[in-house]
Amino acid sequence: MSETTDSESEASFASSAVRPLLMFFLAAFAGLALLMWGLQVLAGLVGSSTGSAKAIDFENNSITIYLRQEPPQLDNTRATDSVSGIVLGHSMEGLTRMDLQDRLEPGIAERWEVTTEKATFWLRKNAKWSDGSTITAHDFVFGWKTVLDPNTASRYAFLLYPIKNARAVNEGNLPLDDVGIRALDDFTLEVELENPTPFFDKMMTFQTYYPVQEKFYKSTDGKFGAEADKLLSSGPFIVKEWVHGASILLERNPHYWDQQRIHLDSINFGYITSDQTALLNFFKDDKIAYTTLNAENLRDAMENHWHVSREQDGTIWYMEFNHRPERLTSNHNLRRAIQLVMNMEELVYKVIKLPGNLPGESLFPVWLTGVNDYFRKEYPAPKIRLDEALAREHLAKAKEELGLDEWPELVLLADDTPQSSLQAEWVQGTLKSKLGLTIKIDKQIFKQRLEKSLAGQFDLLNAGWGPDYDDPLTYGDLFASWNVQNRGRYANPELDEQVAISQNSIDPKTRMDAFDRIQRILIEDAAILPNYERGVSYVVKPELKNVKRRVIGAEVDFTNAYLEKEG
Repeated sequence: MSETTDSESEASFASSAVRPLLMFFLAAFAGLALLMWGLQVLAGLVGSSTGSAKAIDFENNSITIYLRQEPPQLDNTRATDSVSGIVLGHSMEGLTRMDLQDRLEPGIAERWEVTTEKATFWLRKNAKWSDGSTITAHDFVFGWKTVLDPNTASRYAFLLYPIKNARAVNEGNLPLDDVGIRALDDFTLEVELENPTPFFDKMMTFQTYYPVQEKFYKSTDGKFGAEADKLLSSGPFIVKEWVHGASILLERNPHYWDQQRIHLDSINFGYITSDQTALLNFFKDDKIAYTTLNAENLRDAMENHWHVSREQDGTIWYMEFNHRPERLTSNHNLRRAIQLVMNMEELVYKVIKLPGNLPGESLFPVWLTGVNDYFRKEYPAPKIRLDEALAREHLAKAKEELGLDEWPELVLLADDTPQSSLQAEWVQGTLKSKLGLTIKIDKQIFKQRLEKSLAGQFDLLNAGWGPDYDDPLTYGDLFASWNVQNRGRYANPELDEQVAISQNSIDPKTRMDAFDRIQRILIEDAAILPNYERGVSYVVKPELKNVKRRVIGAEVDFTNAYLEKEG
């Protein structure tokens, strides 16, 4: 697989007599084109390949859409973010997948069985990599062991901890070969479980569980997933071109086993930008076939009589506190003071003002199922009663406990996107007016924000978390002391105990009781501050059918999409 084109062949038709003059003009033109391209990249608005791609291209059976950020990487053993997940969700497939009705269905595994002690997956024999070679059980063994190898330093290795000895291996306490994964033959994968995990098959839909071909991985010399030609696809599309910071072009994978469900020949992520005004204009000008909307764009969309779709996307946004001992926010009274003045209804209805968002009350969003009904119906989150006077009392206690004469400024780490900036400024204004605290906003591009948050370079953090699989544990273990995604390093033995109960029990009531205690601990200890549950409003060109917004998996899915002329 290669993203390059043979540009030398274009000049081969020139005769030797005219070649010097021709090459001079070609060089001049190339220099000018390179300069113009560079200026466009700086603006963050460059399209792929031709730069004049259409939103809907019937002739080439193609669509042009956008990514809001540059994917930090496309190595599925290391990727943790939702933007990388969109690309991986189109170019890779695991043992299972979610169908259009959000039900679990076979992927590379044609059938499976999960017991209290092990899981067995039987792979279909016609599943192939994008180079035409067969996908085998050995590819899953290698991929999963790569995730668990301490040298990989995968931040999502904890997702594989249901596997026997996985945690001990990942923490360097057992050799890699002791992990309970083995290929019984080329098409049978057997997994020993550390504890009963009845939802293990649901976890297979997530990118960390995708296969990796050992031969190809080693041929990339440590650059797997860093460029288009350093990727091998198991899914419906291949990454044909990746112009960093500008565009990503996906083309149909001719070796994908399930060709009948794939209709598009290419998907062009022709723009990488989160500028909502630019995206709205691109949609108006037929440059992109799909875009999400903010509050201002929503009014525009209604005036243009576009069909606006609204859905919950499963993501919970929250303020994360840094609990490291050297940080002021490790003080409970300071966190409690902040908790008591942050009005999430004001944030949702007066600041963000986008239909579909719900004020934050819990780490667990409203769509999760419990024992017999939605979890939050069965286990309502405890209400936080706003109280500015009480907040100031807690603030005074914190100041005394910390031995401060004056409050220094606190650093709020946030993305540089318009909505994140709006939210950060609201936090800044609220804490200044209510508590007299000075907040310095540290705005960073997405990739840098991820790095700084994981390094603990913040006091407060605008953070969000979407589900990796269809079980409350995908949120419930997020603030366990051992979880590397616990960026503020919150540690509470009782919470860890409840996480262990939810991991090890097969009784639904016991597990849901544990999740309820987790949500209460986080609120009682002011460990985090739920902000809002994100809804999404979006528009799609009418010629583009079967676009799927997902809670589980790639947040927007075009793998089943097709084009149909109107009228």
